[in-house]
Amino acid sequence: MSRHPDIVLLVLDTQRADRLSCYGHTSATSPYLDALAAEATFFRHAIAPAQWTIPAHASMFTGVYPSRHHTHQSDAVLPATLTTLAERLRTGGFFTAGFCNNPLVGVVNNGLRRGFYSFLNYSGLMTSRPNQAGTHSNLFDKYRQLFKRCLAALLNRAQDAFARSDLLLALSFTPMVVPLWQTALSFKGNTSRSLHDAARLLVERRGVERDQSVFCFINLMGAHMPYRPPRRFVAQFAPHVLRDKTARTYLRRFNSDIYGWLAPLHSAINAEQKATLDGMYDAEVANQDVHVGAFIDKLRSSGRLEHTLLIICADHGDHLGEKQMMGHGFSLYNELVHVPLIIRDPDDDFPRGTVVERFVSTRRLFNTVLTAAGMADAPEQTLTLAHSAGNDPDAGGVFAEALPPQNALRMIRRRQPDLIQARDCDQVRRAVCNDRHKLIQTGEHRLELYSMEEDPGETLNLEAILPERVEALQQQLQMFVAQTPTTPPPTTRTVAHDDPEVQRRLRDLGYLE
Repeated sequence: MSRHPDIVLLVLDTQRADRLSCYGHTSATSPYLDALAAEATFFRHAIAPAQWTIPAHASMFTGVYPSRHHTHQSDAVLPATLTTLAERLRTGGFFTAGFCNNPLVGVVNNGLRRGFYSFLNYSGLMTSRPNQAGTHSNLFDKYRQLFKRCLAALLNRAQDAFARSDLLLALSFTPMVVPLWQTALSFKGNTSRSLHDAARLLVERRGVERDQSVFCFINLMGAHMPYRPPRRFVAQFAPHVLRDKTARTYLRRFNSDIYGWLAPLHSAINAEQKATLDGMYDAEVANQDVHVGAFIDKLRSSGRLEHTLLIICADHGDHLGEKQMMGHGFSLYNELVHVPLIIRDPDDDFPRGTVVERFVSTRRLFNTVLTAAGMADAPEQTLTLAHSAGNDPDAGGVFAEALPPQNALRMIRRRQPDLIQARDCDQVRRAVCNDRHKLIQTGEHRLELYSMEEDPGETLNLEAILPERVEALQQQLQMFVAQTPTTPPPTTRTVAHDDPEVQRRLRDLGYLE
């Protein structure tokens, strides 16, 4: 048996905490995660350090906030001065492997896959035979990649033609065309296959040396738009979609409207539309929960679960029309930054059946994993999620930062420029959570204060009612900003894309220019 436990970091991409039944959702969307939470340490108030994929993953992988790692945009590269979690664990003797369904993590060479022996990405034309990002392990892979590059060259020529023609570009984003390339290119990857492959590595340990521990990172995209869950889950959570033609028409338009996933809304969606999005999101969550449950059962039946530190969390959540917001680009409300966090520890550093009520940041997963691996060799690296807030140099404060994603901002400026000022789309947002309150500052002057206990939906701004509390939290936020380096460390700003097909897909989705 290895000296340290295996470590599994399972990230449920775009998973809102409030849509899991263990976090109080009235629909039974997550029976398998509920069961795991009952035998683990359950964090009720975990806060993501950023509102979208790349900066949130970069914080989990480095232990620092986005203002320190500067990986805010889709073309950003993680500074070489920051050692990633996988790099540390690989140097310490772990077998490091990634099983990822999000092309923004691993396929885009932004530094997030540094340190992994193996990094498989399951999005693309052949999800049952995932891409080994950055390498080609055998002759078949080389020929497959050559075929895909030839296909990509043809697609790139077509793309260039579309980019030069406003008419063709508009056509590529129509409800008729978008589903074709979404389906053909498997935007959400292959949840079941990625979990199967991860479990096989952990149980069968092929390629793993005797007594070697495994670090396994998994990213699942089940809760991400577009919504096409199996029919049985639609029947359970959104039955009106099966019988109501209007609901199905709205869903088809929503699934095809990539711009609509990125931009704030001009006006609120109606109750029927909201019910459709809520039900379909819940159906996707429930479907993913079944796959996660099967993964846990494989580890349990093999005996590996009792030798595995299992961490399940989300990188961020998603807006489904709340506060006239959609997607995860331009807010720090709880729909985006309140995320699930469940840790099952074979060594009981995280006691089973325990509920942690204080605010914690998912950036501390870096410290937690290093400590479990026996590699926390600096004082700041020993502060894990298992420690009390009394030892926290941030004085119990947990922060989140949202820099506007420039690709989405450019799209909004072209289509609906009035939204920029009306919704503060071009402003930096920062938030601090401490004790029972959360303060959000947008730009230099706009402040919002909410009670996290009494108003988790953030419907009543207490700024004018509790000025002393606002002042105290704003002072803490100002101290946080003052500690932020004014300039990013030097790094290469050109992002390499190992797969031209995926590069085209990311550009079509608005992630790249």
